[in-house]
Amino acid sequence: MTTKKKNKKALVISGGGSKGAFAGGVAKYLIQDKKQDYDIIIGTSTGSLMVIHLALEKIDELQELYSNIKQRTIFSNNPFFVKKVHGVQVIGIKHINTLWNFINGRKTFGESKNLRKFIKKKISPKDFETVKESDKEVIVTVSNLTENRVEYKSINDNSYNDFCDWIWGSCNYVPFMSLLNKNNCEYADGGFGALVPIKEAILNGATEVDVIILETEVEHLSRLPSKNPFSLLSTVFEFMLDQIETQNVHIGKLEAKHRGVKLNLYYTPTVLTTNSLIFNKNLMAKWWHQGYEYAKQKDVVVMNKVK
Repeated sequence: MTTKKKNKKALVISGGGSKGAFAGGVAKYLIQDKKQDYDIIIGTSTGSLMVIHLALEKIDELQELYSNIKQRTIFSNNPFFVKKVHGVQVIGIKHINTLWNFINGRKTFGESKNLRKFIKKKISPKDFETVKESDKEVIVTVSNLTENRVEYKSINDNSYNDFCDWIWGSCNYVPFMSLLNKNNCEYADGGFGALVPIKEAILNGATEVDVIILETEVEHLSRLPSKNPFSLLSTVFEFMLDQIETQNVHIGKLEAKHRGVKLNLYYTPTVLTTNSLIFNKNLMAKWWHQGYEYAKQKDVVVMNKVK
């Protein structure tokens, strides 16, 4: 007698900095309107900030969080300023701030210690324990720079403080943000290794995966020439992450096909921003609404095709 395989639904949220607000809107539709109950939730970078709230279905709290994030919410030492040139936002270096970091022996241009405090403020020990005691598998992605590998940190294997560390580490877009030193290793943004960890969801037993990818499906723009070393470094990183995202999705699709897993991909329909380290609360509130409406419209299209 064969045992029927249990269907397990997973939600995967990619990295994307401030664009995470769009992912929040999509998740709101999937969980509140479509009544999806996820067995597995995996986040990378900004996606890792969401996993606890989504597991608890605290969507309104998450929306409030993403509608009020500012630069100072993230940075304790902001390494850059933002100005508009011909209507386009361009980043410049705050030389005094970066020099101060180097004088103090830091390894990065800026510090994101405010984000660490923010995470502990918005995720309570009670929230953590509630999720840990549930039957949900909640995972965040980090890049172990010391051992040159991607690591997936499950809530079931960690204490409250450790899991908050991993969420913070997953969000730290070095060298602009802090470096997480833990267990004799240096950790950074999970997106450097697995921006869209579809394969990890499948390896954890998912039979259907909703994937929120905070990029357009097709490249829609050419970047402006770099104005300074800082903007050049940012452009290089964005290029690398675009390649990682494409590779992750390709591998995820192959793995899904091989194992008979259904994938539902939610890309951003338009380019939201060319610099995801700019946290503008008004824009993020707008992106949240756009994400919700996009997911709703996409679902209507799918339902009409089924009919």
